[in-house]
Amino acid sequence: MKPLATLRTGAHLVAQGLITEDKLEDIEAVSRRYAIAVSPQIRRLMTPSDRTDPIAAQFIPTAAELLTSSDELEDPIADDAHSPTPGIVHRYPDRVLLKPVHVCAVYCRFCFRREMVGPGSESLDESDMDKALEYIASRPEIWEVVITGGDPLVLSPRRLRIIMQRLQDISHVGVVRFHSRIPVAKPEAVTQDLIDALRINKAVYVVLHTNHVRELSNEARLACAKFIDAGFPMLGQTVLLRGVNADAKTLEQLFRALVAMRIKPYYLHHGDLAKGTRHFRTSIAAGQQLMRNLRGTVSGLCQPTYVLDIPGGHGKVPIGPEYLQKRDDGAYRVEDYLGESHTYRDSAYDAD
Repeated sequence: MKPLATLRTGAHLVAQGLITEDKLEDIEAVSRRYAIAVSPQIRRLMTPSDRTDPIAAQFIPTAAELLTSSDELEDPIADDAHSPTPGIVHRYPDRVLLKPVHVCAVYCRFCFRREMVGPGSESLDESDMDKALEYIASRPEIWEVVITGGDPLVLSPRRLRIIMQRLQDISHVGVVRFHSRIPVAKPEAVTQDLIDALRINKAVYVVLHTNHVRELSNEARLACAKFIDAGFPMLGQTVLLRGVNADAKTLEQLFRALVAMRIKPYYLHHGDLAKGTRHFRTSIAAGQQLMRNLRGTVSGLCQPTYVLDIPGGHGKVPIGPEYLQKRDDGAYRVEDYLGESHTYRDSAYDAD
C-alpha cells in the first residue's frame, strides 16, 4: 500500500472515507476559510464508521464551522493587541509568547488561532526573529518564554537549536516552555536530533496538547518518554469539547493515562470564542460540574486547573467550582466532594 500522506483537501477526505461526497461542497467552503490537515498518525487513530468518533470530531471539518455566532471573534484572546513586535505576545509582565511559526502538523477544528494559522502563513524571517529575541533580551522582567505558534516543533532541529542558543544567552530568562501537538500528531518527528536541539542550561518544559485518551497511541507514548527520559518535564493541556471529552469518565481516563506517562495535567481550557466553534463549547456550569465529579474520583496529580481565557486579552483565570462560602457568623461553609456541608471556623493566629 502507498504510505499515507497528510490530508489537506475535501477530496482527500472523501478518498479516505472520512466524509461523504454529498458533504464535499460544504467542506471545500470550510477549507477556503480555515486550514485542513490530518496527519497520517491522526488518520490511523480514526474510525470512519463511528459517527461519534472523538478523534475525527477534532480534525475533520464540518459545515457547522461555517456558522458564526455574534459573540465569536477572529482573535478571541487578543493576541494582536499585545504584540509589540512580530512573533511576540506580551500579556503578563514576567512571560511572553514567542511564535516562530504559524503552521501545524494538524489543524484542530476548534483552534482559537484558526484565523492566523495554515499553509501560506510564514514562519518569522531572520529579521523578525532577531527583533523578537531582542525584545526578550531588552526586558529583564521576562523570566519565562512560551514557544508556541502554530506548532513550534514542526521547525527543523537546526532552526530550533538557533532559537534555543539565543535564549540561552539571555541571562534573565529562566524557563522555556514548548506547547505542541507533535508527540501525538507526528511522533516520528521526536528524534534525538530534535531533543538535543532543545537542550540548554535552563529549565525547558514540554506541554502536550491532547484531548482524548485514544490520542495516546504507543507511538505517542514513546515520543513523550523520549522527552521525559531526556530530562524535560512534561505537562498536559486539554480543551473541554462537546462530542469529544465533555464527560467525567472520558476526562478521568485521559488524566490517569497522562499521569501514568509522567505527564502532569496542567490546564483544562474552557472553549474560546473562536469563529465557527460554537458546536464544541459546553457551558461553564457543565465544566464546573465535571471538575466536581473528578475531585472525588481521581487524585490531585490528575487534577488540572479549569480555566477561562478572558476574551479581549485579559488573561486566564481559574473557573473551577467553589467549595468554600463565608457565613454571616464569620465561619465557613465547606462542601466536600460528595456535596455534603461542613462548618469550618478560621482560627489563624494574628500576631500584633
